[in-house]
Amino acid sequence: MSDRGVIAVEGFNPPIPERRSEPMPSVAGSVTGLVNGFFEWFGSLGIFSWQVFKAAVTPPYEWRELIRQLDEVGSKSFPLVALAGAAIGVIISLEARYSLTRFGAKSMFPATLVYSVIQVMGPIITGLIVCGRVGAGMGAELASMKVSEQIDAIEASAINPYRLLAATRILACILMLPLLTLAADASGLLTGWFAQSLVEPLSFHQFIASGFKGATFNAFLPQTFKTAVYGLIIGLIACFQGMRTQGGAEGVGRAATNSVVLGSLFLILADVVLVKLILVVFP
Repeated sequence: MSDRGVIAVEGFNPPIPERRSEPMPSVAGSVTGLVNGFFEWFGSLGIFSWQVFKAAVTPPYEWRELIRQLDEVGSKSFPLVALAGAAIGVIISLEARYSLTRFGAKSMFPATLVYSVIQVMGPIITGLIVCGRVGAGMGAELASMKVSEQIDAIEASAINPYRLLAATRILACILMLPLLTLAADASGLLTGWFAQSLVEPLSFHQFIASGFKGATFNAFLPQTFKTAVYGLIIGLIACFQGMRTQGGAEGVGRAATNSVVLGSLFLILADVVLVKLILVVFP
């Protein structure tokens, strides 16, 4: 190789491309994105709620689907709700007996158990149990129908999917939650009395008479019927998450998870507001 060739090769310095660093997202940009996503989610939920309400109040009504959903929400949730209520009754009975005996107020046991189960634990436990079972089921079912384009096929058949799929499920949750709460309360009181009677004999008639002595309907009915709001939250969140799903099988799992997580969160927040509202309206 000639010296000229060597010099030519050695003198060849190809340009090195500049490395451009990716701009790091700023904290302000991340916060802005979160805020925008928050308001966008609530806006979509409001539009969805209006579409469901408008479809629910206009004929034709889907009575057959409503009855099927009442069975799905009520009858199939009853064993789990009753079992949870029974466990809560035993736990409160054991804790209340120990605490009341320690402070010399053992005669207050029936009233303590009745008020604790019916006013506090029964409604919220029922709401969370139903949210875990029904919310996940509705979210996964509607999400599967969405990704497989069954909802689009229903809409192409001139059937309103908000009336057939969403309104019936939400209404079933609203109607069945108070009844399931009554079942959980009855189960909790029965097992609480049974746990107490094993330690110290107490007739069921005496237990009920002492527990409800001086009680009024205002002390129990608002706490029971507030679970209709829980049903609205559970059904609305589950249907909303299911019918807006994207992304195939991964989206179905994400919809089921979000239905339970968001439904439980909003249910607890609603309980805080409703307890304060009930105390103001029914002092």
